[in-house]
Amino acid sequence: MAGPRQVIAKAGDLQIVLMDSISYANELDGGVFAVSGSHGGKSSGEITGLLPVAGAIFNDAGVGKEKAGVAGLLAMDQKRIPAAAVSSESARIGDAQDTWQSGIISHVNATAAASGLEVGMRVEEALRGWLDRNSRS
Repeated sequence: MAGPRQVIAKAGDLQIVLMDSISYANELDGGVFAVSGSHGGKSSGEITGLLPVAGAIFNDAGVGKEKAGVAGLLAMDQKRIPAAAVSSESARIGDAQDTWQSGIISHVNATAAASGLEVGMRVEEALRGWLDRNSRS
């Protein structure tokens, strides 16, 4: 990937942005659905939930004990931000491009499910559909 962020798709004020680390997200990211290579743990969800992102994709990092690898999805759900994680078996941790191209969603929060993201979907398919649905509303 060229640089820490890459806009992969855009419609109106909405963008899908690849970033290997969710730490590249910032307070100017209103309308950005971040596709990251970061784990979906509690710290990732809490930090991302404080930003104006439209949504985020993480890696489930193997899920782990007490679902630690996806605990951040709940934190984002409490802020009504769609969040999902891809299986670490489908995409490399820390690699947003691989998440975009090969990632298969393994976990979604309730807000993501309500926005049309589903377990088993490929990330690119899920987010292109999300962009299409939300750019028309």
